[in-house]
Amino acid sequence: MEIVMHARGDWPGDAPVEIVERKGAGHPDTLCDAIAERVCMALCRHDRDRFGAILHHNVDKVLLVGGAARPRFGGGEVIAPIEIYLAGRATAEWRGVPIPCDELAIAACREVLAERLPLLRLDRDVRIVSRIRPGSAALATLFAGSGVPRANDSSIGVGFAPLTRLERGVLAVERALVAPATRREHLELGSDVKVLAMRRGEHVDLALACALIDRHVASLDAYVAYVAAARRLARDAFGHACDIELNAADDVARGSIYLTVTGSSAEAGDDGEVGRGNRTSGLITPGRPMTIEAAAGKNPVSHVGKLYSVVAGRIASAVVAELPALRDASCLVVSRIGAPIDRPAIVELATRRAPAPAECHAIEEIVHAQLGSYAKLRDELVAGAVPLF
Repeated sequence: MEIVMHARGDWPGDAPVEIVERKGAGHPDTLCDAIAERVCMALCRHDRDRFGAILHHNVDKVLLVGGAARPRFGGGEVIAPIEIYLAGRATAEWRGVPIPCDELAIAACREVLAERLPLLRLDRDVRIVSRIRPGSAALATLFAGSGVPRANDSSIGVGFAPLTRLERGVLAVERALVAPATRREHLELGSDVKVLAMRRGEHVDLALACALIDRHVASLDAYVAYVAAARRLARDAFGHACDIELNAADDVARGSIYLTVTGSSAEAGDDGEVGRGNRTSGLITPGRPMTIEAAAGKNPVSHVGKLYSVVAGRIASAVVAELPALRDASCLVVSRIGAPIDRPAIVELATRRAPAPAECHAIEEIVHAQLGSYAKLRDELVAGAVPLF
């Protein structure tokens, strides 16, 4: 394993322009991520309970095809169902015992929808199709044995720390708008929230989209008042001076507004797919090193697209926590298929300045410690204790 350390001068918080985005809990892309990961967890738990081990699977292919709806003040209806297609590979039989992959996947999908879109009528407003098939025998062998699993892909994990002020603000805005306490007080707010922040120097513009739920909106005037209230919530949560546009595509004079039956654009033609939304930081950050890997749905035993995405972030966080003089860190971890997962091909660590020899030694210890904790990370992922999107 090669560990490369160097200084980097272009940190996004110092740049003249910084762009940060987050897709909220009810956004179609985030729904797909959540479904894929819940299916993965269901397979892991079933296999552990039944066979004492997690069997090979990768279920990171979920497609949501938006439905059609007719929202109206006081309550409308979904008139064409959302369609969700679950695909991927999983062990279908173990030592003569069949594994009900499709049944487990559909049940997991319904759980996510019930949690995130509670107004969606699961018996009428959604159609779930599972097409999970047996996986590659060659990849399944990377699970074999009691030693360190071997990487089942050549892939890249990326992480960084700390978050910039803008990144923290974007997370705070979305979390404030979808928080349980907020939604108990503001029944009109849906879970499909999208935040795009643009900083030019010290000036920040926030472009927000927030689906409102029609049964809790009595009139156009009420809608306008609710949008204004949501804007105030967002400004308070951001915590710094900013200009906010909320539901900027509205044409109130013509009655064209972001009103939904379920609180998500998935009900009316907006599609979703795994991996098109937030990275493991919870954000979309074009000014940062990024990977197009989708962490959700990949197995937590040997798929480095998942494991290294988390590990890279933990390495960067540990470096700035233990070596605060370095201030910032970004980490890339690159795998080689078939190699033990605790021995990636390259770990690259960029910091605000070049590390001194003693700091280099400390960084190496951090890298080895994080890579060596793969079993603990696997268990945390199975428990759903690691944010992935």
